[in-house]
Amino acid sequence: MQTYLSKEGLDKLISELENRKSSLRREIADRISNAKELGDLSENFEYQEAKEAQGTNEMRILELEEMLKDVVVVESQSGADVIQLGVRFSVQAQTQSERAFEMVGSTEADPISGKISNESPLGRSFIGAKIGDVVVVETPAGTVEYTVTRIE
Repeated sequence: MQTYLSKEGLDKLISELENRKSSLRREIADRISNAKELGDLSENFEYQEAKEAQGTNEMRILELEEMLKDVVVVESQSGADVIQLGVRFSVQAQTQSERAFEMVGSTEADPISGKISNESPLGRSFIGAKIGDVVVVETPAGTVEYTVTRIE
């Protein structure tokens, strides 16, 4: 499965992977080694906690490597006519003030900062919309109609 990322998002994931493979692995190995010196491993909380951290770290490393295997870098686009990956846009709902969004891949989604995923229900609703289009979105609170006011 392809992972859609901005150049910035790709750099963050590569940095996280390098950190987890080098310094974090080393820190966890040191914690395990120190905990082993404390004696009986079956009742050693420090050892159990360090082994759990090791497993969590290794799972995240595998997850990152899998994401980076099929990465597609999406460049920010300006001057687009339709909403697509990499585009910033604004919408207006009837009873709300104008909201700005950026369409990103699911890995970089952060709805609080206005980055919505192309795979989310909200994001899927906006893909392909043009300025002036009314987009109907089903939310847990009910149906909301948004008018696309700007595409940057």
